[in-house]
Amino acid sequence: MKNKNNNKNSCNGCHGDCVSDTSVGFKISEDFKRFNQKNDIFSRSFWDDQIHSEKTERFYTSYRKPLKEWKKVDGYQHRDFSIRNAAWHVTDFFAERLEKSQDRREGFLDFLTAHRPSAAESRDIPDPVEMSREIKHVAKLFDADLCGITFYDERWTYDKRFNRNQLEEVEMDLPDDITNTIVVAHEMDYELLRTVPSALSGTATGVGYSRDVTTLLALAQYIRNLGYQAYASMNDTALSIPMAIQAGLGEYGRHGLLITKEFGPRVRIGKVFTDLPLAHDKPIHFGVEKFCSICRECTKACPPGAIDDGNQLETIYNQSNIPGIAKWTTDAEKCFDFWVKQVTDCSICIRVCPYNRKMPNWAFKTWTNLMATPFRRIILWLDKIIGQGKRNAPSNWWKGH
Repeated sequence: MKNKNNNKNSCNGCHGDCVSDTSVGFKISEDFKRFNQKNDIFSRSFWDDQIHSEKTERFYTSYRKPLKEWKKVDGYQHRDFSIRNAAWHVTDFFAERLEKSQDRREGFLDFLTAHRPSAAESRDIPDPVEMSREIKHVAKLFDADLCGITFYDERWTYDKRFNRNQLEEVEMDLPDDITNTIVVAHEMDYELLRTVPSALSGTATGVGYSRDVTTLLALAQYIRNLGYQAYASMNDTALSIPMAIQAGLGEYGRHGLLITKEFGPRVRIGKVFTDLPLAHDKPIHFGVEKFCSICRECTKACPPGAIDDGNQLETIYNQSNIPGIAKWTTDAEKCFDFWVKQVTDCSICIRVCPYNRKMPNWAFKTWTNLMATPFRRIILWLDKIIGQGKRNAPSNWWKGH
């Protein structure tokens, strides 16, 4: 891949509707550098002796071989690990499909390649706006809950990929002539996330990723059938959150997650890189930055204290942070260490977030609208009284309530 410059709106072949960093809300300085996937906390857990340990081995092994019981606590029983791992099964199948034969861990280190050949001739696309409407219609058919489209911004693509078997960085293999990024999101199960921390709650993550795989592969194959390039990507290849923000799916939260108007932070994100002519969505703003500026629920609830308590600054805790961006920054080392100790992923920050609430549609719209007004402090007060952010016992989920 050629290394284009990192100027604002460094898109390739867009249709004149790209947005500026200012309009998106990005605060990027001259110190910005593209992120090397080798420095991702999960990659570091394989090569960095500061992160890698017998406990990390146990953590990863638990996803392949369910623990009968890790500790005698509700939510960490045999059935909890079993259902969590079953939810991950589809995703793991594709991740491991070519890991031995071609050294590709697809969906996490490499984009997905389970496709039939593209059409020999390309469909003529006279109207990118209409094509974008069709893509969103198809994405919803293929089970996406949200879909947005933006220009391909290479700044968010990893500078280098990481090869986990060889423990070395390798060149990015995404083609140079990609022009657009389609971003999809899937809602995570609300009731499962109420049980976090628990092995049971990790089921919501696994289901989200498994839905990602099928949606992204089908959507990419549809584009290939039209005669255009399409590369389906989950956690691999590029940073998903800034692309989702550019595509108008939501705003950035204090906990470092995408906050959507429809589901709050309760989403998994995937993307498809393509050269299909498409019109782009505009970024949205619905008061998240102002609300998160006064809210500290995720910060206070985070057991290892990994979530930023201050203002949006160019904070670097360790090499797992991207330089040159003023934002709320999470300490990935503290976060992952808690995951390893719990032998499962954690979503406490999602559970307690006031944007993660289950109400009738009209009530949730009113709730989020008020969060964007001076009444936001009253919403914070009401949220504590209502108590939806409190943990629900995993045994209650198994009983159906």
